[in-house]
Amino acid sequence: MQTPRLSDLIGIINKIAPSSLAEEWDAVGLQLGDPAAPVSRIMTALDPGPPAIEAAIAGHCQLLVTHHPFIFKPLSRLSAADPATALIFRAIKNNLAVLSIHTNYDSAEGGLNDLLAERIGVVSCEPLRESVREELVKLVVFVPKGYEEPLLEALFRCSAVMGNYRDCSFRGEGRGTYLPLDGAKPFQGEKGRRECAEELRIELLLRADDLTKAIEALKAAHPYEEPAYDLYPLLNKGKGFGLGRIGLLQEPVTLAQYAEVVRERLGAGVVRYVGEGSRPIRRVALCSGSGASLLREAKRRGADLLVTGDVRYHDARTAEELGVALLDAGHFGTEIIAAQGMATRISADCLLRKYEVELLCCCDERDPFQIVT
Repeated sequence: MQTPRLSDLIGIINKIAPSSLAEEWDAVGLQLGDPAAPVSRIMTALDPGPPAIEAAIAGHCQLLVTHHPFIFKPLSRLSAADPATALIFRAIKNNLAVLSIHTNYDSAEGGLNDLLAERIGVVSCEPLRESVREELVKLVVFVPKGYEEPLLEALFRCSAVMGNYRDCSFRGEGRGTYLPLDGAKPFQGEKGRRECAEELRIELLLRADDLTKAIEALKAAHPYEEPAYDLYPLLNKGKGFGLGRIGLLQEPVTLAQYAEVVRERLGAGVVRYVGEGSRPIRRVALCSGSGASLLREAKRRGADLLVTGDVRYHDARTAEELGVALLDAGHFGTEIIAAQGMATRISADCLLRKYEVELLCCCDERDPFQIVT
């Protein structure tokens, strides 16, 4: 086990929530800190406010990972006397780096919207509004017969998933020729003599983002000193990513019944809904935080209901006009699960890389709205 640098953790977190998935207006990634600094303790939180900053400092953390950005709008000045920037000074003084994963975590596979869907019982999900699709590359590599299995095992760790299938490849037999020159260390044969070898042509799909890792794996597992391989960019695209999710409930329930289920499972003090309480609900769209802008997309995709937060009066009227039920479980209520979700995922990925890091989840955050009962 080894202590990672902040830059190592940035790489891990960017795999969990690639910055390419963030909306154009968003501010994500490292917002404060030295990439070369060692990190042994990490705290995760929803908001980069005083509770999380103070908890991270008290917990002797070197990194705070938040969902909402620490610095969102450009700053015109930095002053320790200004409440708007005083926390920046507090974090710097205590060597606390801050990194935010916001709309990229909303859209990422296994990210916040998938966590929300799982929590409120929505299955068979896909993005509600797709914005990005994976770029795919076809890799073709030639390997001597009898050595294909170790090579494939190495490459399958990087290969793209095709629908509900993984470890997909194609192979064909053929004969390859080569003539080793001075300085060569041929796998078989000798310098100055043309060789002919029985080989297999292996094809498989890669995500463009995994290309570097795949070529490194290929070279490490291939028996040849100079393996021959080709890369083909493809017009067909891979998996789609985007904001929100749409899926199904296991069984239809009424709107009133499902509103109670959501309230209980999110631990929300109160939820509000728009629509007849007796209306049957089966196909559910959802978007953590503020997602009422996706109402028309939910209607177009055939959703009976959109679950989100921050619903305004005019959003409710629009839902009535569209004939889509609307459930407001609050911004905080639909997103507080991000903190534990991030901690669990980062911890698992650090363990895989044999990084000695302790993950803490901020327990001091509260919904700013108080409820009168």
